[in-house]
Amino acid sequence: MTAPLRFGLLLFPRLTQLDMTGPFEVLSRVPGGKVHLIWKNREPVSADTGLTMMPDTSFADCPQMDVICVPGGPGVAALMEDEEVLAFLRAQAAGARFVTSVCTGALVLGAAGLLKGVRATTHWASHDFLASLGAVPEQGRWVRDGRVVTGGGVTAGIDFALALVAEMLSPEAAQAIQLQIEYAPAPPFDAGSPATAPAGVLATAKARGAAMRAEREALVARVAARFA
Repeated sequence: MTAPLRFGLLLFPRLTQLDMTGPFEVLSRVPGGKVHLIWKNREPVSADTGLTMMPDTSFADCPQMDVICVPGGPGVAALMEDEEVLAFLRAQAAGARFVTSVCTGALVLGAAGLLKGVRATTHWASHDFLASLGAVPEQGRWVRDGRVVTGGGVTAGIDFALALVAEMLSPEAAQAIQLQIEYAPAPPFDAGSPATAPAGVLATAKARGAAMRAEREALVARVAARFA
């Protein structure tokens, strides 16, 4: 009997829930698959918008995953200097078939040393930090380089997960899930990318994120100094 595919999604305080729940919605529908929601312990964690989520697997009792995935969000700042988290990810990455991230989860993979020389993407507002963490930045809704797959910002996690299912099972299996969740995006505005958003909208978004970006610049500099 074939063992079920194990998908591990990292939970942590102040993650962006859709970074996690987008892939979760896809991967939880994989025939013969099992999704693990992983954190240091099994205590509830709150997303950056306040949604509470419950881990079902702790670091200590986590089996080897076939796919390990790190979502993003403001909480990645703490993870990037948390050696317990980084060591866990390195250990899982050593035996995983795919090492993956969504949004700024890529920065955590970089801090763990898992993106050295690897083509990768992340949220547009943090894309320029990738090179400092050893990655080769590439624009894309999702980017695959060998067994490393990184998704862009937030909603790209759905696309990334469907592409992963197509790779691990078949394009037909991925399309069946896409149809099941009726994933046929048709947004009312073409403002989902800096390349297409109106200039004023982009300026407002950058202004709102300026304080976080300044903090992240200092953080990435500290983390990158460890690799020097």
